[in-house]
Amino acid sequence: MKVFLMYKDRDFDVQQQLPWNAPDLTQDLELDTLFNAMALGDEFLRESVQKVIFAGMRDDCDSILFRQSILKDCLKNPVIVRNLYKIAEDAMETKQKNHWGWLLENSNPAYVMSVSVGALQMFVGSLKQLRAMADEHADKFESEGFRTLFAMIKKELDAPYFTLIQNHLRRLEFHHGILIGVELGRGNEGTNYILRKPLDKKLSLVQRLFTKKSPVYTFRIETRDEGGSKALEELRNKGIKSAVNAVAQSADHIDSFFSMLRFELGFYVGCLNLHEQLEKIGEPSVLPEPAALTERQHAFQGLYDICLALTVKNKVVSNDVGADKKNLVLITGANQGGKSTFLRSIGLAQMMMQCGMFVAADNFRANICDGLFTHFKREEDITMESGKLDEELKRTSQIVDRLSLNSIVLFNESFAATNEREGSEIARQITTGLVEKGIKVFFVTHQYEFAHGLWDKKMGNAIFLRADRQADGTRTYKLAVGEPLQTSYGEDLYKRIFVTDKS
Repeated sequence: MKVFLMYKDRDFDVQQQLPWNAPDLTQDLELDTLFNAMALGDEFLRESVQKVIFAGMRDDCDSILFRQSILKDCLKNPVIVRNLYKIAEDAMETKQKNHWGWLLENSNPAYVMSVSVGALQMFVGSLKQLRAMADEHADKFESEGFRTLFAMIKKELDAPYFTLIQNHLRRLEFHHGILIGVELGRGNEGTNYILRKPLDKKLSLVQRLFTKKSPVYTFRIETRDEGGSKALEELRNKGIKSAVNAVAQSADHIDSFFSMLRFELGFYVGCLNLHEQLEKIGEPSVLPEPAALTERQHAFQGLYDICLALTVKNKVVSNDVGADKKNLVLITGANQGGKSTFLRSIGLAQMMMQCGMFVAADNFRANICDGLFTHFKREEDITMESGKLDEELKRTSQIVDRLSLNSIVLFNESFAATNEREGSEIARQITTGLVEKGIKVFFVTHQYEFAHGLWDKKMGNAIFLRADRQADGTRTYKLAVGEPLQTSYGEDLYKRIFVTDKS
């Protein structure tokens, strides 16, 4: 049995490693806030959503749209989806409480048989719950993923299956002893041991009286005969060995199914948790329109920083931008005008779109990428092993070594650790080199020489945004298309902090 709620034709690879820059993405985009909102304190949910979100850079448009259709079903049927998740969660937690994962590693066949039968008996109860859910609710779901899952459950978990498996499990408890077949080999040594089906105990009195019986030879082992008991145990273990392997594999197969069902549904439950919190604070969300890798699309309305909204638990300022056919988005303007917040919203929306989630906007369209990188300013190296500029260049080199032609790089006030002229030249060379290769770049900067130098080039594949500032110095936190200015209005901050109102 397969789940297939992440991909049409395969399960999600839960063993895959997080990308090398996961710590930087987590820090720069404040992803912990997003993960915590989706997990609500559940460590398993946090692990599930974290792995799926980071793995999104490897997925294509078809996979994104496949998950979006499943997410639509989840948003329409949240209670049913949570109940499905609870069935898988209860099955796995019961397994952990009974330490079945460890017990199955025991080398004693009789012990493994007992444990495996116990696990299967528990799993049968959970499978019956799944079948009941499929019978009752399958017609409420429209996505290919859920329809395939429910169809599989109905086909494989029918009444004859449950009758058959329960009969097998009852026999494997060996309440009436074990019947073993064996052949004599060289030197009358036993060979080809096999577990036989027990004799039918449901014969009528007449049948038992007149049925011809095979001759039976019996021997008994004395209670204190340790050698005889050990020999008998060895015969028993040889006889049930093949059956033990089959039962253990069956238990492992069903265990893997519930484990994957819990993991993949866990991602969608995390999405439900997040969606409910956004509704409470009145913030919108939308399923985005993903475009192919090689296209250059980026257009949205009402895009906001979802982590900021979750932190302040209130509506925050959003932005509208049309940057189709652009490889460079350069952002300048007033200090504390919302530039870094906007940059984070770009990165968060890209990651959320590519894993199949909704994004924090009224509408959103963008091409997918196969790598997202952040280069945000850092504090001084407290070990004094290198200066800030050296550290920035080192991180840039690490990013460049891993870039592909369809990557996105987010720079936030990078290369400002030196003088204006040198920092601008470094930023110019790196940015123009990346853009010429077709890599999409978002760059927040206060370096006028760098920003205006690119403006003067009248680049057709670039758009320049500027953080708004009203005449009295008030920040609206809105961005609009505009020419870079020579000032970032740092005096506004000075007046606000150091100059008191003497009136």
